[in-house]
Amino acid sequence: MSIAANPVDETLQRGINYKVEGLYDEAIAQFQTILIEDPCHAHARMELGLVYGFLGLFDESIEELQNAASLSPGCPKIRLNLAKTYCMLGMNDEARSEFEEVLARDPENEEALKNLSFLA
Repeated sequence: MSIAANPVDETLQRGINYKVEGLYDEAIAQFQTILIEDPCHAHARMELGLVYGFLGLFDESIEELQNAASLSPGCPKIRLNLAKTYCMLGMNDEARSEFEEVLARDPENEEALKNLSFLA
């Protein structure tokens, strides 16, 4: 007997798949579906923020990524994505702060170490 997959996880994965395929409107719809039911779903907020960044909606991207980081402050993946988005936008002080936060929680995080070295 198989256990049914969690519908939220399925929706999240469907959204990620759409994002990877470049189907951004469809991805946004999936992530927003999750957030209607659970506004505190940090991973859906992070993914939504990434899609907004791909679309050039940088204010919205930063807002969603910041919200995700607030909801899950110990998640290196969220903070790395926020830091890289800051870098992309030339917000180097903010990026440095986020990379340092990742390293405070995960001192061996190679991606944070590498990116922080570029900001030194």
